Amino acid sequence: MEPKKIFDYATKTIKDRIMSNDNSERSKHADTIIRNHVIWSMGAGLIPVLVADIFAVSALQLDMIRQMSRTYDINFSETQGKAIVTSLTSSTLARVGAGSLVKLIPGVGSLIGGATVSIFAGASTYALGQVFKRHFESGGTILDFAPARL
Repeated sequence: MEPKKIFDYATKTIKDRIMSNDNSERSKHADTIIRNHVIWSMGAGLIPVLVADIFAVSALQLDMIRQMSRTYDINFSETQGKAIVTSLTSSTLARVGAGSLVKLIPGVGSLIGGATVSIFAGASTYALGQVFKRHFESGGTILDFAPARL
């Protein structure tokens, strides 16, 4: 057997044992992914640079979906993932953008804006993670994602 085939077989075997059809293990792993990304998103919301916080939160949300796709053995399309994150979080990002503008006020604005953006970023990341967790657990993929259904 070629080394690549051996590696692929070993990887699949280990993954199957760790992430067996028992959804509780996958669910726990997905919860960990969501929790970590919520924390990172809240931290990104504290970035004092205008609009940089929005891009950082969007990138973290996209990474969260990518990691959850791997957990549930679903092919991930970067383009499709970006479109979904943008469409689902556009209204929240508008609020985050408004909070980001408050950061322009010296002193108190940085504190209030940072706290506001941080809370909205964490909440939107948590909501997005829960939606995708439910979608993936029901057998959905990136290509058949329908927000109205969830």
